[in-house]
Amino acid sequence: MRHTRPARLLLAVLASVLVLPVLPSSAASAAPSTAERRKVETFPTPGSVGITITGHGYGHGKGLSQYGTLGAAKQGLTWQQIDEFYYPGTTWGRIGGKIRVLITADTGRDVQVAAQRGLEVTSLSKRRTWRIPPIAARKWRLVGAGSGTAVQYTKGGGWRTWKKVPGEAEFGSTTGVLTLVTPAGRRDYRGTLQSVAPRQSTKRETVNRLSMEAYLRGVVPREVPASWEPDAVSAQSVAARTYAAFERSHPSAAHYDLCDTSNCQVYGGVDDEHPLATAAIQATAKQGLFYGGRPAFTQFSASNGGYSAVGSMPYLVAQADPYDSLANPAYSTWTKAIDDTQIEAKWPTIGDLTGIEVTTRNGYGEWGGRVVDIAFTGTTGTFRTDGDTVRDAFALNSDWFTFSVTPRQRGQARE
Repeated sequence: MRHTRPARLLLAVLASVLVLPVLPSSAASAAPSTAERRKVETFPTPGSVGITITGHGYGHGKGLSQYGTLGAAKQGLTWQQIDEFYYPGTTWGRIGGKIRVLITADTGRDVQVAAQRGLEVTSLSKRRTWRIPPIAARKWRLVGAGSGTAVQYTKGGGWRTWKKVPGEAEFGSTTGVLTLVTPAGRRDYRGTLQSVAPRQSTKRETVNRLSMEAYLRGVVPREVPASWEPDAVSAQSVAARTYAAFERSHPSAAHYDLCDTSNCQVYGGVDDEHPLATAAIQATAKQGLFYGGRPAFTQFSASNGGYSAVGSMPYLVAQADPYDSLANPAYSTWTKAIDDTQIEAKWPTIGDLTGIEVTTRNGYGEWGGRVVDIAFTGTTGTFRTDGDTVRDAFALNSDWFTFSVTPRQRGQARE
């Protein structure tokens, strides 16, 4: 997301356990003292060692836990109760309107669509629409032509210009669905496909403009399995709708609101829709979460590991999560095996690794919580960094981890 979320391909999961109550918002933990956060942990690494990293969660852990929603739904919580637990202090409101999504797979200078019945082109500056004639074409495209846009078609050879329209333009269809043709293949999208230029650039980019509810149909099944408990999928729908509304009020660029990758929210258009997810979205129709009268920044991640992390907003609190581990065999607790040579290769200025020192954690959960400051010391120097950097360096699931060290023989195969 600009939630800076990790990939969220989630595994199929297990069963139910004892019923747990909904925790009130007062369950958010008080901020730990500086002394509590700075309990130095030292892990000597004499000689050649194997290092086991044990951790909790997947992702940044702020806001909603996707596995937590599943655990809560299995205990009978409604989607309203789930969202209220993960975003305490927010209120309910209505979200509608259109959303503009950058299609990152289509980075060329034109927008190409498959020929179909009901195809239309609209000048965005003049708001005039032309019905495309029934020419025996295979594809149509919009391509920049000076201050206007050329509408062209091909029967399989070169491109021929049918019309030039003023300013930037978009394709639409009376069917409501368009087939975008990209270098990676074809994909269907609802709404319109715009050929628009970034500010102070002659380059054109493809932007899908559609209703918020139609957009969610291509988002939610990419974020959580559609076959999950309906209330879990509905809770995700509210988070995704609210997050998109927040981004719309803080757009990524002048010509689009958010992108279609995990840097924003993963969106795949019609091809990724699923009837179970659509039903869960419809159950929450236009419902969103607000704070101070505006859509909330509803960050979410796959798993908080049993304790959420503090975010940038008052409703993104640190609190114990009794639901996250209930149906979460993959990420509740995980391990990763590395060795000293991998650390030395990553930061060669330290020389031979002699020790690891965790100097600051966030203060919430086992081991004192997520790693904030950490140092790797060797024979020729020390490299100081943070938990997120270590996470990226060794492809860890989260920045909530600890270490155990065991001697090994040089040349011994790593796990």
